[in-house]
Amino acid sequence: MSRIALVDDDRNILTSVSMTLEAEGFEVETYNDGQSALEAFTKRLPDMAVLDIKMPRMDGMDLLQRLRQRTSMPVIFLTSKDDEIDEVLGLRMGADDYVKKPFSQRLLVERIRALLRRQEAVNSGEVATTEENKVMVRGHLTMDPLRHSVSWKGRDVALTVTEFLLLQALAQRPGFVKSRDQLMDVAYDDQVYVDDRTIDSHIKRLRKKMRSVDDDFTAIETLYGIGYRYNEE
Repeated sequence: MSRIALVDDDRNILTSVSMTLEAEGFEVETYNDGQSALEAFTKRLPDMAVLDIKMPRMDGMDLLQRLRQRTSMPVIFLTSKDDEIDEVLGLRMGADDYVKKPFSQRLLVERIRALLRRQEAVNSGEVATTEENKVMVRGHLTMDPLRHSVSWKGRDVALTVTEFLLLQALAQRPGFVKSRDQLMDVAYDDQVYVDDRTIDSHIKRLRKKMRSVDDDFTAIETLYGIGYRYNEE
């Protein structure tokens, strides 16, 4: 049974969403502010977190930033209807997905299931015999899907599941262009729709992480209007 942390200062959302998730077979932990959630997470991390952005004591952005210092677990943001700035900023900071308020609880459940399936696929040793799960070396890059580990020039880089899958898809065929639609298919479930901005934000976050260990990292090339390409160095 997967444990989902739901963090929101709206008690109606906490009550209704937790009831829905429990009915779907999840174990749910609820928190009405980021600080109380962080204190609980230092003792035991959930399998996934669903975070509101605007909360008292500690907002969702601050909580995500602290989480990403210690874990790559999947995170979904709940954002205001028209707050595109928060969506993009959240994705750049390392959120895996976002859902706009007001939202369909069925949609949220599908997003959660999709992310958990991807997390399991990355971590599971049951698929070790497939080509996609062999250790991959591309120049300075080494990726081990079964350990969810990435290194560049021998230095470890901590990636979220979404970032890992995008980098893997690009690096598998150096020199070949991947369109945004193709990258969406890799990173998201068929039942989940995301727009181009979501993929672009994940790529920007991915580049930033790679440059944190190498200022000269340029392996991921943008082809404007077309997509992205990995160039082996």
